[in-house]
Amino acid sequence: MDIRHLRYFASIVEQGSFSRAAAALRIAQPALSLHVRNMEANLGTSLLFRSPKGVVPTEAGEILLRNARIILDQLAIAEDELRGYDNEPVGDVRIGLPGTFGQVLAVPLIMAARSRFPKIKLHIAETMSGFAVEWIRDGRIDLAVVYHDLTEKGIVTTRVLEEELVCFGPMQALPGCEVPKGNKTISYDLIANLPLILPGGRHGFRDLLERHAAAAGVTLNTIIDIDSHANIKELVRCGVGYSILSMNSISGEVKAGQLRCWSIGKPPIKRPVYLVNSVNRPLTNAVAAMKALVLEVMHDLTRTGNLVRTTIIDEAVA
Repeated sequence: MDIRHLRYFASIVEQGSFSRAAAALRIAQPALSLHVRNMEANLGTSLLFRSPKGVVPTEAGEILLRNARIILDQLAIAEDELRGYDNEPVGDVRIGLPGTFGQVLAVPLIMAARSRFPKIKLHIAETMSGFAVEWIRDGRIDLAVVYHDLTEKGIVTTRVLEEELVCFGPMQALPGCEVPKGNKTISYDLIANLPLILPGGRHGFRDLLERHAAAAGVTLNTIIDIDSHANIKELVRCGVGYSILSMNSISGEVKAGQLRCWSIGKPPIKRPVYLVNSVNRPLTNAVAAMKALVLEVMHDLTRTGNLVRTTIIDEAVA
């Protein structure tokens, strides 16, 4: 195998299709298929599987993909160094953003990157925080915004912000549910009596809520587990129940008069926001530049109030 084979293979997996990969690589599809067959013959194992959803790697293919990404990233770093590290950053940067921050951060970040680093091509994927961590480990993305500290070896975690969580519900109180009038603070005792729609138990967000409830001596009455902020908000808007999310998640619906919300206390629930990257794959010049820019844009959005009820953490200041 050589670098060209690794690039071809990684592109097929990322595109999920031989035809799309061939178009992206500007190579004839039969030639691309031949390269893969030769690789499989040389390695003595199947690397790709054609599923109903497209081309996916086999178990052996996953091993090759993981190592191919490391090799290709290292090559990109070497090319950066050979060109001179002070030169304008060049290359692809892949960033994973949770839905909440993707709505607020993605466009300002893209605009700032286009202005400051025109030779960097951004790939932004919106995903749940837990999936973003898996993608960092697998090398699918270079940077991610997540909601929990990662103490595991091989991950660099920078705490950037803290955002306040709020309880919210439909505009009209549901029968049998006692909630404050206006925008007053809601107590843990009142929250415990509400029918709640929350993200599933495997997420750090749910663990955070359960810990605060336990500290207050109450148990959350969860009626629906669903891992989608959009669906949670729609179910609440339709009067199925109440929920707890960050103010950034619901600010648009609150302003539009579709949902009403209350601060939680005392004490309030605050969720830290982290920026993470892998130390197993050294940062290219382009990734390092984008990491600094993500921090800068998140701070700017907080200072200007575009990220609401959010505070900057000093440790993130470069």
